Amino acid sequence: MDDLKRVFLHDLHVEQGAKMVPFAGYEMPVQYKLGVMKEHLHTRAAAGLFDVSHMGQVILRGDNAAEALETLVPVDVVGLAEGRQRYGFFTNENGGIEDDLMVTNRGDHLFLVVNAACKDADFARLQTLDVDVEIITDRALLALQGPGAEAALARLAPDVADMAFMDVATVTLCGAEAWVSRSGYTGEDGFEISVPATVARTLAETLLADETVELIGLGARDSLRLEGGLCLYGHDIDSATTPVAARLSWAIQKVRRTGSARGGGFPGADVILRELAEGSDMARVGLLPEGRAPMREGVVIFDENDQPVGKVTSGGFGPSVGGPVAMGYVPSTLAAEGTKLFGEVRGKKLPLVVAKLPFVPAGFKR
Repeated sequence: MDDLKRVFLHDLHVEQGAKMVPFAGYEMPVQYKLGVMKEHLHTRAAAGLFDVSHMGQVILRGDNAAEALETLVPVDVVGLAEGRQRYGFFTNENGGIEDDLMVTNRGDHLFLVVNAACKDADFARLQTLDVDVEIITDRALLALQGPGAEAALARLAPDVADMAFMDVATVTLCGAEAWVSRSGYTGEDGFEISVPATVARTLAETLLADETVELIGLGARDSLRLEGGLCLYGHDIDSATTPVAARLSWAIQKVRRTGSARGGGFPGADVILRELAEGSDMARVGLLPEGRAPMREGVVIFDENDQPVGKVTSGGFGPSVGGPVAMGYVPSTLAAEGTKLFGEVRGKKLPLVVAKLPFVPAGFKR
């Protein structure tokens, strides 16, 4: 672990009994004393506090920042209203996804949050644009998630209660300027909060003083996002996966599609626009294994004729579902809900069925 980077709240995690593991080049808490199962269920019932400071934070400035960013992503950045956030992804010339990200319009600049494992490549990609790129290194990023998140944060900043899903605002927390978005990656209502590193611990401890808030590690973050049907980069999406195959077409707005004013103009546009019109050969689907045995990443999927047709990309036990859940890729012809397939686990082909995503309905405040 000596060569790993540490987040600003590293000491707090250790003091709180976290089990620290390597993740995306950082030493990160995978679980605390509650354990993954209880942390997961606590987030679903109350409020979980996640340290996601390993993620990359970057600001783009310039009169043409939105137009410039659209040359790298197939989403509508120009039309993003001030005070709003949007999900997007960088694509390559083959139509694959290089990373997914969140884009915020903060008035005089764009604020981006990218994945930790990809951030150096993303920063380099952004620096090819004719805009001012500021890489943020002195701010922590916390996520407060769950049905109790609003009440817990509103005790410190009452105005956040008026925010809806994907709204962003600047508020004062613990005497410092905080950039708050009503978003997260658990499928629950909640907030992501960028604060100066100097007040990160004070904010975390203030939130944890609320009896409804518990620290939550990467283990429960993974099971929560899996139940929410949310992709994890490097697993469910990667540089060889197109947005259409990943069933992320909803994130490509009409104005970036064929026949619209700003249609195309991003890497891999010919592949992606063709798949939007004609469909993709493969599709990401939800999968429910029968029985209690989880089917984890890498499990090969077979059809009823015993032919290998795909693989599991994320899988495990779903605490809220009460059984195993998974996501994976199968031919589009086998992607209909209810299709019966098989996953090979330790040499045995066990039944599973294609299921509707998400496994747990989203709790976003619209």
